[in-house]
Amino acid sequence: MSDLFYHSGSHVIEGPVGPLEVAAMAGGAEAPYSGRHAFALIAHPHPLHGGTMDNKVVTTLARAYRDLGLPVLRFNFRGVGQSGGEHDHARGEVDDLLAVAAAGFEALPGARVLLAGFSFGSSVAARASYRLDCPHLTLVAPPVPRYEFTEGKGFAMPVCVLQGEADERVEEAAVRQWAKQLQGDVSYHRFADTGHFFHGRLPELKEQLGATLRRQCPPEALQ
Repeated sequence: MSDLFYHSGSHVIEGPVGPLEVAAMAGGAEAPYSGRHAFALIAHPHPLHGGTMDNKVVTTLARAYRDLGLPVLRFNFRGVGQSGGEHDHARGEVDDLLAVAAAGFEALPGARVLLAGFSFGSSVAARASYRLDCPHLTLVAPPVPRYEFTEGKGFAMPVCVLQGEADERVEEAAVRQWAKQLQGDVSYHRFADTGHFFHGRLPELKEQLGATLRRQCPPEALQ
C-alpha cells in the first residue's frame, strides 16, 4: 500500500483477522501542515450501535485534519462494512488500528501518526497511542467509565478532549473530572447544549480541533 495516500478513496488492506476497509484522503495543499511528515488516523464509534468510518463526527474530524494539510486515514473496525472478523469489545480493535497505522507508515516511511477517536473509538485510539510514535491525540466524547484509556496517569503526547455538555450517552462531568486528573498537556473543551453526536455543532468541533492542534502540536513540531 505504498501509494495509499496518492489514491484517495476506499482501499482494502490485510488486517489481523481478515481484510480491513480503509478510506484515504490526501492533505490539502498550501495549508499549515502541508508537507509535514505525518498523517492522521481516526477511529469510529461503537460497531454494535451503528458506528462506521462514515459517521459524521468521524468525517468532520477527517476534514479538519485534511484542511490543515495532513493526509488522513479512517477505517472500519472488524465486522463492519467490508472489514472481516467479529466485534471484540475494544480489544482486537486496537490491533485493527495498528494494522492501518502500519499501512500508513508503509506509504510514508518514518512518518508520525496523529490519532483521533470518537466515543468507543476514542478508547481504541488512546490505548494505541502508547504503541505508536504519536505526537497528538484527540478524544471526542470518550466513554471513560466504560472502557480503558490510560496506562498510568496520563499520555506522553498532548491531548485534546472534545465533549458535549448535554451528551446523552457519556456523562460530561465524569469526562471533565477524568481529563482534569490526567498528567501532561490536556486541553478540555466543553460544548454547551450539545449531545453525543454534536448535532448542529460540527463546524465548531472542526474549528476547535484545528485551533487546539495548532497550539498543542504546531507544524514545526512535525518536521
